[in-house]
Amino acid sequence: MKFPEPLPVQEVARLTGARLLGNTDLVLTGINEIHKVEEGDLTFSDVEKYFRKALDSAASAVILNKEVEVPAGKAVLVCDNPFEAYDSLVRRYRPFRPLTARISDTARIHPTAVIEPGVVIGHEVEIGEGCYIQAHAYIGDYSILGKRVIVQAGAIIGSDAFYFKKTEEGFLPWRTGGRVILEDEVQIGAGSTINKGVSGDTIIGEGSKLDCQVQIGHGVVVGKRCLLAAQVGIGGKTILEDEVVLYGQVGIAQNLHIGRGAVILAKSGVSKNLEGGKVYFGYPASEASAKYRELAALRRLPGWMRK
Repeated sequence: MKFPEPLPVQEVARLTGARLLGNTDLVLTGINEIHKVEEGDLTFSDVEKYFRKALDSAASAVILNKEVEVPAGKAVLVCDNPFEAYDSLVRRYRPFRPLTARISDTARIHPTAVIEPGVVIGHEVEIGEGCYIQAHAYIGDYSILGKRVIVQAGAIIGSDAFYFKKTEEGFLPWRTGGRVILEDEVQIGAGSTINKGVSGDTIIGEGSKLDCQVQIGHGVVVGKRCLLAAQVGIGGKTILEDEVVLYGQVGIAQNLHIGRGAVILAKSGVSKNLEGGKVYFGYPASEASAKYRELAALRRLPGWMRK
């Protein structure tokens, strides 16, 4: 998530009540969870074993609950509850704004776009040239649709991230500050759901096509010219490189990386990273040729046992 304008780190310290260490002259441009930070971002950690990962990341500033040695050029903000400090900033710059009309007056819709009856379009949405949004689709706040994007009936683009912090009192929801970006020529099937990133973006790459009832989790990046068949589900922050094909009911766990041109056959379950250019099948998914040999061996197993 980017701030509306660059924010001095001293102002961040004031807003969060944190003690500022290190470079007090920094100006921050955004806020992001550790998986997607870039230079200019603010991130946080409240578990000491992850401090080093946060400090060594591209983030320019880190909110922690303990004083540490500050890397050169960076800043550390120390407070009792880094999660609350982080979340309060997201809430400040992505405040809750309920819709009071079917289409927000802050939405920017190209005059060539076709918007059918019953479509709901949230605040700060951008819809590009030649897009076609079918009846009763929902386009959530801050979503960006490129040129000639098709969103079929009843699809939900930009629902909140399913992301919670576990505490002794229960699960605390993170305020969703990310976006959904559908690049040019993307097609989203009827009844599909694409979550916004927690702080970063969920991206569907140029020319990719999603079938009906596909679920894309928060912060997922789908590459260019990918094909995802019906009832595919992808966990948060997983990355698909270009030209990946997922057949029906494939499930992919969170935080994984699927290489370019990988093909995953129907009903497979993916629990680890997969190389590109290969065909996979089964649960846990492995190369299809090896999996089929395993299944053939299993079919012969009763006969071997009788002998």
